[in-house]
Amino acid sequence: MTTPLTTRLVIADDHAIVRRGLQSLFDPQPDFEVVAQAQDGAEAVRCVLDTAADLAILDISMPRMTGLAAAREITQRRPQTRVLMLSMHDNEQYFFEALKAGASGYVLKSAADRELVESCRAAMRGEPVIFGGAVTALIRDYLDRVRHGEDPHEDLLTPRELEVVKLIAEAYTNEQIAEQLVISRKTVERHRANILEKLGMRDRVELTRYAIRRGLIEP
Repeated sequence: MTTPLTTRLVIADDHAIVRRGLQSLFDPQPDFEVVAQAQDGAEAVRCVLDTAADLAILDISMPRMTGLAAAREITQRRPQTRVLMLSMHDNEQYFFEALKAGASGYVLKSAADRELVESCRAAMRGEPVIFGGAVTALIRDYLDRVRHGEDPHEDLLTPRELEVVKLIAEAYTNEQIAEQLVISRKTVERHRANILEKLGMRDRVELTRYAIRRGLIEP
């Protein structure tokens, strides 16, 4: 993808003061134009689609739809839009989930004032953006999974199963999940059993912890 002369940018964070701070970083930059701001993941997806944005900066933890869930939807519905995750969590798991969601990189809020603009330029050039210790973590995770005979690129759960996990973690009943996803109760029960078997888990409590780690729901 050719880098545009002016990158059209969407900023998403649930705190107005953070959004204003991020806007102030980009306003002086001639190669960026903030075309929209969003306060949650669902609004971020809508803004990206409405403005045909080139880049979205998403806070990883937002209400209604998390940044990770928004990143997955943006990269599926508008793959030409780059996504950069912004997080207060110096956490390997969040970093790996950001990559799985299709993000080009992961920047810590604590370093945003120094690194974010250049990280956005790197993302638009197609370069991966990785915070400090994540390179070592990424290599270690890859080698561990290969050693145990896993495919490092394979997601254990299908997109539909991830939807079911999210709803289970949000305390929906099987009947409510069936209604929400327009499937039968028996199909929900089958999905639930398959998910527990694949993940080696026993109950909703463990699935909820998994959903939080995957960024499917707010912690």
